[in-house]
Amino acid sequence: MPDTSPQATAGSRPPSEPRPTLEAVAARAGVSRATVSRVVNGSTGVRQSLADKVHRAVEELGYVPNHAARTLVTRRTGAVAVIIPEPEVRIFSDPFFFRQIRGISKELTAHDTQLVLMLVEASGDFERVSRYLAGGHVDGALAFSLHTEDPIPAITRRAGIPTVYGGRPVWTASPDRQAVPYVDADNRDGARVAVRLLRDLGRDRIAHIAGPPNQTSGTDRLDGYRDVVGGAYDGTLVAQGDFTPESGARAMAELLERRPDVDAVFAANDLMASGALRVLKEHGRRVPQDVALVGFDDMDSVAESTDPPLTTVRQDVEGQGRLMARLLLQGLEEGGTAAVQDTAGQVATASDGDSLIMRTTLVRRATA
Repeated sequence: MPDTSPQATAGSRPPSEPRPTLEAVAARAGVSRATVSRVVNGSTGVRQSLADKVHRAVEELGYVPNHAARTLVTRRTGAVAVIIPEPEVRIFSDPFFFRQIRGISKELTAHDTQLVLMLVEASGDFERVSRYLAGGHVDGALAFSLHTEDPIPAITRRAGIPTVYGGRPVWTASPDRQAVPYVDADNRDGARVAVRLLRDLGRDRIAHIAGPPNQTSGTDRLDGYRDVVGGAYDGTLVAQGDFTPESGARAMAELLERRPDVDAVFAANDLMASGALRVLKEHGRRVPQDVALVGFDDMDSVAESTDPPLTTVRQDVEGQGRLMARLLLQGLEEGGTAAVQDTAGQVATASDGDSLIMRTTLVRRATA
């Protein structure tokens, strides 16, 4: 009786059989070894009919390219580092990071590229990252959630690897700094939309729970808030947070103590808005009747689970992750960063070199 087990199906071999070679694939396909090498290493210039023969032979023989040999030929490792200088507890509790990583992972997987996640929790971790990148283990890097003081840009420059950033790096505002490719949301305009909504609802004591001042997403959203309130800006209506629910709660309590007459709040992200909402309820403030509330991000696991559901500004975090990876991969293919086609009409501007700024949209729910 024939063996129909999965181990005996086409393209597989018993463990005792020798590993198929390029020569064996070439013989099966009726082409030269050089042609097989070009096809399996993704090179161009091979006629489609010959490439199809090679692919069939690879499948029939169960050929698996030797990674070390392939690296010598292509000078590529097939891996990309994803660097996040944030505490591990925050990365695994904040849905923003999950969405960004998911977008990156989907794009890398579609291009047969391995994601190497590198977390930077303490200052000593930067040296570990530097050694790893300098060791030639990855073809490039993607880094996001950077702070003003983070040495990641200097580390990647020393390692000589292409890097794309998530979020506008703070150093790009300095004319003497090297331009770097990045993908970001239009944070400033999204903040303007949020505050205009609150103003159009007739609220005139609009507070802002700001993000960290050492991250451009925080400063850009604060700038958007100031753009709308204009000459009526009042520092007593601004409190500082760090994008966590706990900081949003602390900031809201501080605002209520300073300005009990506050009638609206724009929080720089949904997690801080959720903390603010809890404190408003504890102080007997009805939302939105007494105090209207708007967040930023549209993390559905947060915005749809608050009571009442949160009105917020949506940024496509997963889409940003995919665009970051696409920008890097296309650049690796072309020997530098490359422009990415905006097929979904999501890019608001792309004027800063190879960088992409994605549009934001207002999502109305029940808090405003």
